[in-house]
Amino acid sequence: MLKSVKVRDYMTTDLVTFTPDMDLFRAIDKLLMHRISGAPVLDENGYLIGLLSEGDCLKGILAGSYFEEAGGSVASVMTTVVETIDADADIVKAAEHFITQRRRRLPVVDEGQLVGQISRRDILRAMQTYNQHAAPK
Repeated sequence: MLKSVKVRDYMTTDLVTFTPDMDLFRAIDKLLMHRISGAPVLDENGYLIGLLSEGDCLKGILAGSYFEEAGGSVASVMTTVVETIDADADIVKAAEHFITQRRRRLPVVDEGQLVGQISRRDILRAMQTYNQHAAPK
């Protein structure tokens, strides 16, 4: 049954992360270098405190351009209200969340600490694997 497949079985664990005090342009460099559109922001204890997206970066640069002081820190532009999913949630719940909330990815937490990220592509991969094993031969 597809509901028995857990988020932790298909999540990505090798994540690019930021700290709140990181310089915004350094964070933008990391986004571009890794070809990603956003990444989690962690405190010194590894707890998720925000997300930094390309959109957040653009807003920060644009706001700074009005005052002729582009830049700042990740904390000054990051999104602090973060939707997450538990590592032990089933992938059906994750898929439903992606559809209803129109998200591309979700940070995965275990007892409040970031342990990975699940994306729509990860869900498709899980469903493909499940279908290959569950389909009658």
